Amino acid sequence: GLGLGAGDLMFFPDSSDFTLKDIIHNLQFLKPVSSFRSKYDYDNNLYIIAGEVVSRVTGKSWDEFVEERIIHPLGMTNTAASYDRLKNKSNVIDGHAPVDGKVQVIARSSVAVGHPAGGINSSIADLSKWVLLQLNHGKYGDNLSKKLFSENVHEEMWTPQTIIPIRNPGTYNTHFGAYGLGFFILDEKGYKVATHTGGLEGMVTQVTIIPELNLGIIVLTNQQEGGAFASITNQIKDSYLGIKGTDRVTEYAARRSQGLTHAKHLTDSIWNQVEITGKSGTKIESTIFIGTYTDPWLGDAIVSMKNGKLWFTSKRSRQLTGEMFALTANTFVIKWNNRSMDADAFAVFSIDETGKASGITMKAISPLTDFSYDFHDLNFRRSK
Repeated sequence: GLGLGAGDLMFFPDSSDFTLKDIIHNLQFLKPVSSFRSKYDYDNNLYIIAGEVVSRVTGKSWDEFVEERIIHPLGMTNTAASYDRLKNKSNVIDGHAPVDGKVQVIARSSVAVGHPAGGINSSIADLSKWVLLQLNHGKYGDNLSKKLFSENVHEEMWTPQTIIPIRNPGTYNTHFGAYGLGFFILDEKGYKVATHTGGLEGMVTQVTIIPELNLGIIVLTNQQEGGAFASITNQIKDSYLGIKGTDRVTEYAARRSQGLTHAKHLTDSIWNQVEITGKSGTKIESTIFIGTYTDPWLGDAIVSMKNGKLWFTSKRSRQLTGEMFALTANTFVIKWNNRSMDADAFAVFSIDETGKASGITMKAISPLTDFSYDFHDLNFRRSK
């Protein structure tokens, strides 16, 4: 199977020019990290492929199919397969993200090709209808007289397909974990739980279903801290599972603070080293790095000189543009112009026998960087 978030840079962050055809073609260049279904890793691109399968089988776009077969029959009147397809945009949230330490509104994602992986816009009231459909095993309507999917399909969606090891049972005494078809499946305090998270830049969500308690929990947020939906979800779960005395907001805030402190220590040390390198007087021959480099699936990136400074620019993903700061003789740190990305990255040049840069590999500098910035999957080779 492919690694976590493999190839996501083809549509994340927003503004790339990759088409669905490009994504399908370029998947061949992504290297598997495990055998089939032997290891769980979430991949947005494979949901995009699933959406295309729907389109080719039905002759309709994924957007049309989902709205006609699921959203409209359930009466989800404030829901659409994408933001652009919403009929009423008068009361729609804006995403928020920290930019240089200050939370602010950020631009709305408009990646049309990614709709099957995370395009649906909805509300708590509408998603309640979807959760009730799940709790009723595909039945809905007056006296549950209508059926959207069969009992067999329901069971298949909630049947483990890929095992996810559980290393710490935790508060909920979880023994088993797996991925089904569009749901994480696990046990908590002896109950079967089906759940999934979702998110785009500036907005993250979670839906949790505990069928034996006839319970559904829906948390939608207009910010991008996963601890927010997790703490709300778990606080509600605790009240149903008889767990008392734990303040989940305090718990997750402390955990997040610890993670942020650790990440800040790492990134600060990198930028301190950049500053030391800059003040050391060590001459770095920048001209050996200038050129065009090509990755098999992300395409061309240009390393150029602007006003005496090196810059990295992806030709196909415009937001991947930033100044390059020398860390060592052949390693730079790219500071992206769009600070809401929070995804600065190492760029490590390989040098050939003539002393000229021949390639670039990359890696996010912070352990908290969103997995969709899969810089580590890139392998640029000099093409010009």
